[in-house]
Amino acid sequence: MRFQQFARRSAALMVLALAVPASAQQFATPRPSPGAKVQQTVGTTELSMSYSRPGVKGRVIWGGLVPWNQPWRTGANEPNQFTCSDEITVEGQKLAAGTYSIVTIPTPEAWTVAFSSQKDLQATSNYDPKQDALRVTVKAVASEPAVERMQFTFDEPTNDAVTLNLRWEKLALPLKLTVDTNGKTLAAARAAVAEAKPDDWRTPYRAANWAQDAGVAPDEAAKWAQSAARMKENFQTAGLLARMAQKSGDTKAAVALMKKSIAYGKTDTTVAKEVLAGNEKMLEEWTAKK
Repeated sequence: MRFQQFARRSAALMVLALAVPASAQQFATPRPSPGAKVQQTVGTTELSMSYSRPGVKGRVIWGGLVPWNQPWRTGANEPNQFTCSDEITVEGQKLAAGTYSIVTIPTPEAWTVAFSSQKDLQATSNYDPKQDALRVTVKAVASEPAVERMQFTFDEPTNDAVTLNLRWEKLALPLKLTVDTNGKTLAAARAAVAEAKPDDWRTPYRAANWAQDAGVAPDEAAKWAQSAARMKENFQTAGLLARMAQKSGDTKAAVALMKKSIAYGKTDTTVAKEVLAGNEKMLEEWTAKK
């Protein structure tokens, strides 16, 4: 009897569990304006843009859904987020490293683009212009083909610049972003060399090699290269000094140093054959010019 009562009670509990409305189940539904994120490295600076992508859906966008002369959240849902890991310039004006919300004020002639530091920004209903870290004025341009869902892209990246483009419908808004890549790297190189151990030849060598290739701080680069060579003369350090001598116009010294580099490279099994061949080719070219 007890077993039958237990069985009936268990069956009743199972029925109740199955009767729970579907609405009580937790599940995600797609947003009408899906989220997106784009990232770009410029030099060693990380840039990113997180935002939501509303669609045209047959609507009038400019001067309609997005009114002229009014602050716009520049997207949908939550405020967008632009992040830069280092100080950059936006259209020639400095913007400190950090995370900002981009708020725009479109007009038929030009747009105001504000990088807002406001932490409690809710779309633009409580937007406070006094909390803008930077404002720039940019002209929108016609763009084809039409873009159904609003998008941000990082275009034409170089070692120290990139264009952040906002595109929607048949308009594009380009923002020129620049980074002082050489200045940042030089400061990091100086700090690393200053902190290097007395027998660490690789750090001054890397600093000098970068400066030589970038064409910056030639006097410091020469000191770093000489310091590395004093600690350890090898394929790398002799080759770097050879390239520096050739660049300064001292072909005789360049040839002598490159011969040393090649001799070291032929006995060093860690030197790749194609790298050694590169130094041999340089030596041939320098010798032919004599």
